[in-house]
Amino acid sequence: MPQLRLALNQIDSTVGDLAGNAEAVVHWTRHAAEQGAHLVAFPEMVLTGYPVEDLALRSSFVEASRAALRALAGRLADEGLGGLPVVVGYLDRSEKAQPRYGQPAGAPQNAAAVLYGGEVVLSFAKHHLPNYGVFDEFRYFVPGDTMPVVRVHGVDVALAICEDLWQEGGRVPAARSARAGLLLSVNASPYERNKDDIRLELVRKRAQEAGCTLAYLAMIGGQDELVFDGDSIVVDKDGEVIARAPQFAEGSVILDLDLPAASADAPTGTVDDGLRVERVVLSQEPLPAYEPELTGGYAERLGDDEEVYTALVVGLRAYAAKNGFRSVLVGLSGGIDSALVAAIACDALGAQNVYGVSMPSQYSSDHSRDDAAELARRTGLNFRTVPIEPMFDAYMGALGLTGLAEENLQSRLRGTMLMAISNQEGHIVLAPGNKSELAVGYSTLYGDSVGAYGPIKDVYKTSVFRLATWRNRAAEERGQTPPIPENSISKPPSAELRPGQVDTDSLPDYDVLDRILELYVDRDHGKDAIVAAGFDEELVTRTLRLVDVAEYKRRQYPPGTKISAKGFGKDRRLPITNRWRESVK
Repeated sequence: MPQLRLALNQIDSTVGDLAGNAEAVVHWTRHAAEQGAHLVAFPEMVLTGYPVEDLALRSSFVEASRAALRALAGRLADEGLGGLPVVVGYLDRSEKAQPRYGQPAGAPQNAAAVLYGGEVVLSFAKHHLPNYGVFDEFRYFVPGDTMPVVRVHGVDVALAICEDLWQEGGRVPAARSARAGLLLSVNASPYERNKDDIRLELVRKRAQEAGCTLAYLAMIGGQDELVFDGDSIVVDKDGEVIARAPQFAEGSVILDLDLPAASADAPTGTVDDGLRVERVVLSQEPLPAYEPELTGGYAERLGDDEEVYTALVVGLRAYAAKNGFRSVLVGLSGGIDSALVAAIACDALGAQNVYGVSMPSQYSSDHSRDDAAELARRTGLNFRTVPIEPMFDAYMGALGLTGLAEENLQSRLRGTMLMAISNQEGHIVLAPGNKSELAVGYSTLYGDSVGAYGPIKDVYKTSVFRLATWRNRAAEERGQTPPIPENSISKPPSAELRPGQVDTDSLPDYDVLDRILELYVDRDHGKDAIVAAGFDEELVTRTLRLVDVAEYKRRQYPPGTKISAKGFGKDRRLPITNRWRESVK
């Protein structure tokens, strides 16, 4: 059987940074060449970053991407790497698509190319375009209609892009029809909880359908609310795992593969789903036999809580770094939410770049003040205390507020304080709200909702407690000081905006609330289905109404790391002005 040393470069890229992304491709190609690779691959749209959203509709950006691709091909050749085939994702446009109503202007395409000998020897576009969840690819792209196959050292390698594997039909059965020895899919599939297990089963199934070894290359890093977790996988034609890359770690998986020789009478023309085989022969003859040295390895899987926590760290780190911010500011109440956000920030940016502010009022308990200070001591973050009571008294003297307006004033004074420090010192403010609070509107506009990023906005309150407990346990196992004070985890949650206040004064117990919210928000179940699942009808009716009327608040909340199948943002889009209620038929 012919042999092939494949290099899968699981790397990060930044949207719009064509020069920086090209530099990364050159760097990792050189690394692969030094390891003796015969075929090198990079993730989906690595040259432009992903997702580019409405940048795809700008002809200037499309042309810049195409020019950068050609320049990259030339540079690889100039640096002595031209004899190594390199698969690179980029933004292209269709030369033949005719403008029509409902098609994106300029016919942009989510594409990939094979660079070789200083030239773009083969290019192709994603065939299946996702249009669900966070994806709007029908808005941005036109589909590809070819079955690209490149022959490398006597092996036919079929090529695909992300959704081409996630949907039935298309390039997977076409790879079998084209008699490919390897199906290589380049991807930028965002992270969700438990998606690694789903992904593995998908890759196994598609390899069996394609009848050949399948290499699934994934992106890592973060882009706005999305996190990419890597976890690149190679399986044989029977679905058995050959290699699996680490989660959330940049690097190159390089492995030797024994693959079937290309057929002398390999099919041409149209195959499955009307895809036209486009075959390019780069090297016809197999390599002289060599002793396989590289297996790619199998990285240990992260536990569920560690996986989610790591995603939150990666998301915040990427957002800060890619937007040019070095430091963050967190309001520390002594409660669990701000404590977890601070711990994530310290892990993402280093404690020296995290600034915490305690802003007690006359209602703040001694233990909350102490817990905030204890968190700072344990983590080593920068800490100060600025009481808001003098400002609160001034406002109350001028306005004479009562009830909810008085309570919310405290939160808004804290928000103003944080934004003032942010403007003065240059830190970005992190909003500490969790998904449970955002769902039911249990937050104050221009108060605890202010900030540039919300690290835990897609984390339900029950998960906040679980992640905090895990983070402390992980520290203990490493012989380190647990970052979060035990009292912040064990005490009843409270906004402390009036004497003796606790969250359960206004909300159901979080373990009940979160299960209702998961059914309504994440799974789109209606009231009747939720009640049928065993929840009290009156409680369900009240909870759903709280969710429905808080849409205007969520629209004004900052972006934050997505970890669930349906986060608040692009995943879940509901009208603010909306008279439909599940409780009224």
